[in-house]
Amino acid sequence: MSEGGRRYTGGCLCGALRYEAEGEPLYAGLCYCADCQKASGSGFVPFIGFASSAVRFSGSTRKFTSKAANGGDAVRNSCPVCGSLVFGGEVGKDDSFTVYAGTLDDPSAFHPKIAIFARSRPAWAVIPPDLTIFDAMPPWVDVGCGRSGRPGQAGFRYPQRAGNRISN
Repeated sequence: MSEGGRRYTGGCLCGALRYEAEGEPLYAGLCYCADCQKASGSGFVPFIGFASSAVRFSGSTRKFTSKAANGGDAVRNSCPVCGSLVFGGEVGKDDSFTVYAGTLDDPSAFHPKIAIFARSRPAWAVIPPDLTIFDAMPPWVDVGCGRSGRPGQAGFRYPQRAGNRISN
């Protein structure tokens, strides 16, 4: 982790699994895919992506691997004590992690910009205004339900759009 910059901290319900991330997130949003609905018991999962070099975890995890939307593996990590779903990605292997925003110590630090897999959204799960909406996974997001491109690289920009919905 680097010195300075914004700091995000959080963890599970019982405190046995914790994380600290530094710097600005690569992306932040809401995932409405069917797997995230099942994993969370809700209509969506709020997520924040960080480079692996920006995140430090403490405590043990219970890893669950399932097939991702693109056919690869999606790895979700929960606390083995209380069962809280905390982050996506495989420690020591992936170059980015997705922290689940509900685990932040300061929930006001979460500022979603995108909604993904909107085509799978239940009618009762409202998409907040001003989010860029994707019917599937954008190629530059990796939220644990798919492996995609690398945001945060030099020259990266959110896609231009007319309105706020992008079909992909």
